[in-house]
Amino acid sequence: MNKYSNFNNYIKEYPTEDGHFGPYGGSILPPELIDAFKEIDEAYQTICHSAKFINELRRIRREFQGRPTPVYHCERLSNKLGTSQIYLKREDLNHTGAHKLNHCMGEGLLATFMGKKKLIAETGAGQHGVALATAAAYFGLQCEIHMGEVDIAKQAPNVTRMKILGAKVIPVSSGLKTLKEAVDSAFEAYMHDYKDSIYCIGSVVGPHPFPLMVRDFQTVVGIEAREQFQEMTGLLPDAICACVGGGSNSIGLFVPFLADPVEIYGIEPLGRGPKIGDHAATMTFGSRGRLHGFDSYLLQDEKGQPLPVYSIASGLDYPGVGPEHANLKDLGRVHYEAVSDEEAMEAFFLLSRYEGIIPAIESAHALAGAIKMAREKRHASILVNLSGRGDKDLEYVVEHYGTGERFLK
Repeated sequence: MNKYSNFNNYIKEYPTEDGHFGPYGGSILPPELIDAFKEIDEAYQTICHSAKFINELRRIRREFQGRPTPVYHCERLSNKLGTSQIYLKREDLNHTGAHKLNHCMGEGLLATFMGKKKLIAETGAGQHGVALATAAAYFGLQCEIHMGEVDIAKQAPNVTRMKILGAKVIPVSSGLKTLKEAVDSAFEAYMHDYKDSIYCIGSVVGPHPFPLMVRDFQTVVGIEAREQFQEMTGLLPDAICACVGGGSNSIGLFVPFLADPVEIYGIEPLGRGPKIGDHAATMTFGSRGRLHGFDSYLLQDEKGQPLPVYSIASGLDYPGVGPEHANLKDLGRVHYEAVSDEEAMEAFFLLSRYEGIIPAIESAHALAGAIKMAREKRHASILVNLSGRGDKDLEYVVEHYGTGERFLK
């Protein structure tokens, strides 16, 4: 028996009935929300085994989202870097431009099953907000998106898209005015309106059952990629990698490969460096803590309060991480590494110039991790989850980095 066979029954073992992945996860809620989350859990456990629900979700993915998304071989970029080969799972080609729609359409379908009238959520980079606004328009639901003022300024194109789709965007001006504060604000709004609304968390974080639900909806990425890669090459990749903020796109890619002889890498934002407030590398520098109703790794002070975080990627600047990632780190199955802003931006411009694909800055972190591997290894095949496209980032990138000539020398 090898180390990978220990994960043959992983999906059945994690999470437990009360939402734990080892010591992480759970559901730590104010009393007034306990019944609301039980209602969501009961509804999800009912419909996730329903052929009618599953077939409807498959139809939506095929006819509305444009799934399956392809796997693409970056031949020119790979040749520039050495002898290893980089492949991309093109989630940037998913409708709305990122992986987020995979779980948002599932959550919208769940909301209609429960008879809810409104979807409430937070967003950082805006991709989750756009995806949820899209789902709300599709299902005829109201939509309320909470977003930090810093991210609203950085991600103006996505804010416009949300509004055009009919969402109400709530600016959040407290604290650092980024993703953590947006989560706080959305959670508070849900507390006041849980009878008619459902809180659609944007990642594999939050109280149970959201880490389970979002994982289940996102594993379509890894299931497709595994089959597509084998069809293209006749083999499994040597390594797979994806960026990790809260961790939805990465869990979606990782889980279907857990029992395979494949090395798995989660890539975090090192930002400007290892000093407090200069990064959001939770798995690299964090410790066990509690945030937003669940236990996981957390960047925290001596009193257990979240530390300030930073990343050039708005979707990665979160002081916590999904509880399943924490468990996979402890189990030793996934390696977590961090790349800097500069490394991410080099990857951003290399992919743009050598392959004609402009990635989201979040996704550029995963690509930067793959580029590091490609420069160090010979004859390896590396599959990257390109979780989103970079349209939303262009104004910010050009303002701060120009057209990237210094990265292309």
